[in-house]
Amino acid sequence: MPNKYPSDTVPVVEPAPVVEAGETRHITAALTRSSTGTEDLRELESGLDSLQSDAVRTARIDWSRILLPVAALAVLLVAWQLYVSLGIKRRDLVPGPLDVLGQMGTLWGEGKAQEAIWTSLQRGVVGFLISVVIATPVGLLLAQVAPLRRAFGPLISGLQVLPSVAWVPAAIIWFGLTDGTVYFVVFMGAIPSIINGLISGVDQIPPQYRSVGKVLGASRLQLALQIILPAALPGYLSGLKQGWAFSWRSLMAAEIIAVGGSIGFGLGSLLDQGRVLSDMTTVMTAILLILAVGILIELLVFAPVEKRLLRRRGLLAGSTR
Repeated sequence: MPNKYPSDTVPVVEPAPVVEAGETRHITAALTRSSTGTEDLRELESGLDSLQSDAVRTARIDWSRILLPVAALAVLLVAWQLYVSLGIKRRDLVPGPLDVLGQMGTLWGEGKAQEAIWTSLQRGVVGFLISVVIATPVGLLLAQVAPLRRAFGPLISGLQVLPSVAWVPAAIIWFGLTDGTVYFVVFMGAIPSIINGLISGVDQIPPQYRSVGKVLGASRLQLALQIILPAALPGYLSGLKQGWAFSWRSLMAAEIIAVGGSIGFGLGSLLDQGRVLSDMTTVMTAILLILAVGILIELLVFAPVEKRLLRRRGLLAGSTR
């Protein structure tokens, strides 16, 4: 039987889909040339080795994400201690890192730090979850009904830019020195951001999604919950992150101003206590604890959810469908 191909050529082979465009060009070039010389084989081997190296890099832990923030924190602490050592300000006005760490240990030993963290964290999480329950259906309704959006959209945007601390005096008059004041301020800080984030996510959905849902016979409720809301997740998640940031800041403002009554002892109360006593170590301890809680919520809650969402949508390196 005669040979179908000339002796000096090989059949054209379609390259397997790979992640990186550079490796695709190397392998395609090596497989589609008319010669199987040493140079082509080396090029093919280097492309495959590069793909294998990319897979290994993906499986490894990216230590730079851990080491770089730690290094930045160390630089800031050294700069802080250096400034204190120069004696530009009195030690009682600008305490050093060791002074603040010692005061933090004292407050922790007395149980005040744990009480403040737990009280504020509980209020923040409960208030944020209630805000999500309220804002999600409202956001979907405004995104779906154009007249309602034209009527209430400017108001929602105005509430988002209004400083939440402006609600504290009114909340104290309405609810007194109770937890109701704190939760109301949290709601007014979080709900507008979540609504606007959801509306923004809905606006980015291709119109074909709605058309397909209608063709398949989906009701308005099914269309909203099973098609529109999942498709709007990126914008919705951004709104949730911003809503949490606003609610946490609103909570601190409420705890600093509304002190006494039946309101518990939170991080804002600890911060205000340090101000009243002119104790900068307590003030700095409260600030660092507020910052630490905010960073931990971002790293432990929102960052993993965002990473998983991007991976499922094929928008993250090393993602699999």
